Amino acid sequence: MLKYLPATTAHPDVLVGLDTRDDAGVFQISESLAMIQTVDFFTPIVDDPYDFGQIAAANSLSDIYAMGGTPRTALNILGFPQGIVPQESIARIIQGGYDKATEAGVAILGGHSVKDPELKYGMAVTGFINPQHLRRNSTARVGDALVLTKPVGTGILTTALKNEKLPDDILQHITAAMKQLNQAAAETMQHYEAHACTDVTGYGLLGHLFEMTESSRVTARVFAHRVPLLPEVEHFAAAGNIPGGLKENRKYLMPHLRIAADIDEVTVNILNDPQTSGGLLIALPQQQAEALIAELYRTHQIDAALIGEIGEKSGCAIEVV
Repeated sequence: MLKYLPATTAHPDVLVGLDTRDDAGVFQISESLAMIQTVDFFTPIVDDPYDFGQIAAANSLSDIYAMGGTPRTALNILGFPQGIVPQESIARIIQGGYDKATEAGVAILGGHSVKDPELKYGMAVTGFINPQHLRRNSTARVGDALVLTKPVGTGILTTALKNEKLPDDILQHITAAMKQLNQAAAETMQHYEAHACTDVTGYGLLGHLFEMTESSRVTARVFAHRVPLLPEVEHFAAAGNIPGGLKENRKYLMPHLRIAADIDEVTVNILNDPQTSGGLLIALPQQQAEALIAELYRTHQIDAALIGEIGEKSGCAIEVV
């Protein structure tokens, strides 16, 4: 659909627009201040309305963190089937979003709701940053390491939940992961020379990495067996709990991938799994990667991992080895 829109925005104060498919738009206000704007909403990913509200809010805020910014205000977006979903459940969704926004120091200034055949919730978020500290997805450098701050597998596991196959203990684990803000990871990233960053959401790990490599004109190598996984995701993927978005991600990306012969089908599926409120994918100098990982764990108990590296542009966008 974006092919019908101009690739760039003509306004001179737009620092980040549509051309690099970055996580959010950035508009310069002054020499030392820029505004970051993003919006995201989706249908329920878990059954509990309060948890869904918290997850949706964390997911919406994540794009601001991926740019290195600080979210400050948000507007609720709600679509609901009138007379089908109890008002109490809708109130719990909004309460979950409010509580997660409050945790992040974000003020909700209002919002908009419409009648909709399918329940949807999310937020439009505004954040701020000094333009000198802005992190883009288009500025990865040859020689960078790739660090991922959350495990992957939410799409496969929530599909297992829809199929009534997911144990309660794993549901609690993935719910906690999706509710976790990327705030601490983003703030810690600012202590290092992070060249590029994106968050891992609906296009999956490889999809968002593809946006980074294409915009940066580089090739990434992913060490498949270093990628952290949520509990039992390999089991549920092998059992056929494959979301539709995963299939679409694979179809789109396959021409741009080079996959080693010893990488199995389950692993390829997991790397393409659409995530909800996933972690940050950070490109930074190799010599700083281990220090970042150590600080994230020591200070915030975030179990990040070095999952790949950036090389010169070659015949493909991503090599999976």
